[in-house]
Amino acid sequence: MSRILLVLGVVIGLISCQPSPRNVNVDWAHYLGDPASSQYVQLDQINKQNVDQLEVAWTFDTGDSAMYQTNNLIVNGILYTATPHSRVIALDATDGSHLWTFDPSEVKDSLSDTDQRGIMYWNDGQAGRIFTSKGTYLFALNAKNGKLVRDFGQNGSIHLGEQLDVEGQPKVYLNTPGYIYNDVFIIGTNVPENVPGAVRAFDLKTGIRKWIFHTLPRPDEFGSETWPEGYLERTGGASDWSGLAIDTARGMVFLSTETAGPDFYGGNRYGENLFANSVVALDAETGERIWHRQLVHHDLWDLDCPSPPNLLTVTHEGVTRDVVAQGTKMGLLFVFDRETGEPLWPIEEIPIEPSRIADVKSWPTQPFPTKPPPLMRQRYTENDISNISPRAEMMTREVLAQSGNYGPYPPPSLEQVIMFPGYDGGMEWGGSAADPDGILYVNVNEMPWFYQLVPTGSDGGVPLSLGERHYRIQCASCHGIDRQGNPGGGFPAVADVRERLPREMVENIIEHGGGRMPSFHRLSETRKKAIVDFLYGVETESEGAGPDENDPPYAFRGFQRWFDDEGYPAIKPPWGTLNAVDLNTGTIKWKVPLGEFEELTDRGIPITGTENYGGPVVTSGGVIFIGATADGKMRAFDKDTGAVLWTHDLPFDGNATPSTYMVDGKQYVVISAGNAKKKPVYGGMLVCFTLPD
Repeated sequence: MSRILLVLGVVIGLISCQPSPRNVNVDWAHYLGDPASSQYVQLDQINKQNVDQLEVAWTFDTGDSAMYQTNNLIVNGILYTATPHSRVIALDATDGSHLWTFDPSEVKDSLSDTDQRGIMYWNDGQAGRIFTSKGTYLFALNAKNGKLVRDFGQNGSIHLGEQLDVEGQPKVYLNTPGYIYNDVFIIGTNVPENVPGAVRAFDLKTGIRKWIFHTLPRPDEFGSETWPEGYLERTGGASDWSGLAIDTARGMVFLSTETAGPDFYGGNRYGENLFANSVVALDAETGERIWHRQLVHHDLWDLDCPSPPNLLTVTHEGVTRDVVAQGTKMGLLFVFDRETGEPLWPIEEIPIEPSRIADVKSWPTQPFPTKPPPLMRQRYTENDISNISPRAEMMTREVLAQSGNYGPYPPPSLEQVIMFPGYDGGMEWGGSAADPDGILYVNVNEMPWFYQLVPTGSDGGVPLSLGERHYRIQCASCHGIDRQGNPGGGFPAVADVRERLPREMVENIIEHGGGRMPSFHRLSETRKKAIVDFLYGVETESEGAGPDENDPPYAFRGFQRWFDDEGYPAIKPPWGTLNAVDLNTGTIKWKVPLGEFEELTDRGIPITGTENYGGPVVTSGGVIFIGATADGKMRAFDKDTGAVLWTHDLPFDGNATPSTYMVDGKQYVVISAGNAKKKPVYGGMLVCFTLPD
């Protein structure tokens, strides 16, 4: 009998190792793999034993050069990508040959480019539909030929600022696609800081809104009591730009929301500020709230929920539980029961350092999960002083002594303090990969930044002009008080803009937005003109002296990473990690550096990791695929140990989440490569890998 069982086992093993049968297709038909945002696929043709044999199957140059963050869709052997300039291109997924291109700019004039991380596909039982966006419009396309579906919306498109329950047509964007549920698609929206956010469901055939959930509640709605009187006149935001997840079996949609606006000044919106910085569960049929959990109270630090929620199943204390997990910029993981919103492990409200500015009040406590442990350091201490060179050590020690660090919630102050964890995470928009066995694979940044508020009415007692004041209020957070920008964050200097660009172009960008910059069309003409006058040096010093009554008295100095004089993060490595978190037990299974500076490795410094943007994908073959790093490589990791199994150079940094799929029995892995925030040169290449025949 034992011999029979042995032979049977060998036969089964041989069968399982045979190539997948021809004519087998496995699609990647949804953003991040499925409506649960799991970034997981049941494919094992590429596995731990053979992944080191991967080779390039094909490449495709989109012809665009900008941040390329698209998680590509593959349906019925066709790959659909949104290029860096938001054209949609369809390719044969087996060889990269071009099928068709749709360019929204040929349909609508003056559409601004914004970050676009994906598109939506709907199987309508006929040709299929693609839903894509550019600027303020969302378009419906025939999936077979790329032509507009003219009976959708207004001749094939809808304006994303309409059906938003606000006055006029605000310029709002869709940088992260939503998901299809029954007869609707459900999306969040990227809104300016003065436009209230919402999540909406639209009819798939007509584009007519079916329901709306106000993530910034209206007066008398649940949550409005967490805001001061007249709040809607002074704030906006609290939207879901980072993505959502849908439990299709239960008919529940899960949101992950941003801070309320203005991001860094909260003096006139004191309160918990629901539903900002929250995980919210809605009824997918009606949009009604089922439960919510706020992860940051009264955010003064731009600590948006940076990634979609993950839906997965765990075994908790011997009981199978369906859960929703949400990562944060602070490197924390919150885990909740999917139906009730109850945390799997207790959450503690811990006091934080109070504000140092009298009229900017911080909330006294913030929530911290007791499990899992933080995936990154929570405070910059003397133990974190850089050790990559004697000079870096001296410099970081001096700055730490001058600035100090107070963890993820530094006190609002007119003096510089260290912001660590930083504004870009911790976790970020690339998302996390959820294995069916309850393990979550998460990449994390460990980059120190600076935090400081500055007055908007005067500088050293000297009143500011109207233009400079509103430059500080509207522009300085990205372009800096000194107008030198933040090259590492993708924000250009504007100190010399009058020498580089005609005034009309700058006025157009302020009006319509472009790239990472939102539209400021709701700002008064007087203030827009004053800002441009200031940038072009044509205003008088006394013009508009003294702040307006409704202007915030303080503004954020600007996003500024902390680097040493060699350009490396001013903190002891690791600077980027990949983590396996066991959500059955609330423990970290393993942690490894993600990314490498080869010149530092050559100096004898252990691998440091790098900043990383774009998420992982995990497969049933036991492999994690991820690009993301600043060294322009694609990697495969062993999901059980974190060991690197394979690396390959990309033409540009792969700052996107990969996709993996099967066509005619052959598995492929594809990633968008175009560089992101830290590189001066952009591209727009697709790179696809497969095993040799």
